[in-house]
Amino acid sequence: MNDKTTHFGYETVAEQEKARRVAGVFDSVASRYDLMNDLMSGGLHRFWKAFTIQRSGVREGSRVLDVAGGTGDLSLAFAKKVGLSGQVWLTDINNAMLTHGRDRLIDKGYLLPVTQCDAEKLPFPDDWFDCVSVAFGLRNMTHKEAALAEMCRVLRPGGRLLVLEFSQIWKPLAPLYDFYSFQIIPRIGKLVTQDEDSYRYLSESIRMHPGQEELKALMEAAGLEQVEYFNLAFGGVALHRGCKF
Repeated sequence: MNDKTTHFGYETVAEQEKARRVAGVFDSVASRYDLMNDLMSGGLHRFWKAFTIQRSGVREGSRVLDVAGGTGDLSLAFAKKVGLSGQVWLTDINNAMLTHGRDRLIDKGYLLPVTQCDAEKLPFPDDWFDCVSVAFGLRNMTHKEAALAEMCRVLRPGGRLLVLEFSQIWKPLAPLYDFYSFQIIPRIGKLVTQDEDSYRYLSESIRMHPGQEELKALMEAAGLEQVEYFNLAFGGVALHRGCKF
């Protein structure tokens, strides 16, 4: 019997319980996920994702894997970059998010390969992708080290891993950020999705996620080199980039 525990927000839960509860969160919010992103970030998430694409090095003909790609924002942007000679795979562990993302991409005229899979056990060959990205998904994974190692495995030598995630904000802004995260965001979630608890979890999960230097170290331990990060929104969000050699 597996009696290992992990964090679900501020709660300590069994590892197998976390996956089920995270699935419940995203089943609940999938249909309003994009709207909530715009409301919570004031539209800034679009800038953060555009910055990620800019730093990716992806060009015509590249192969890209979008892990925990959800509703497909990055997949769509990558697809426009790689053109008809390239390939972008949209993946997510959550069927509701993946279905929403697939339909959204089709509505915009992009029929991309879509796969429901666990980031800790990616169903792709070694050394295959020029770029792997994960945006706002790593903190929900039970074994972050295993997921990062898998992303590194499927990268070809010379390829890049991009991790866009909430991180540690500039300390003077922390009290205001905490008030916004724990008092305002759950109330917006309740109004828009009728689900206050899921957005309270999402705020808590940010606090439990490794900070900038910790995540850099995790990426290096997974086999990535030249790992660097770019602070966005005063460090409230950070883009980490590492290369495989």
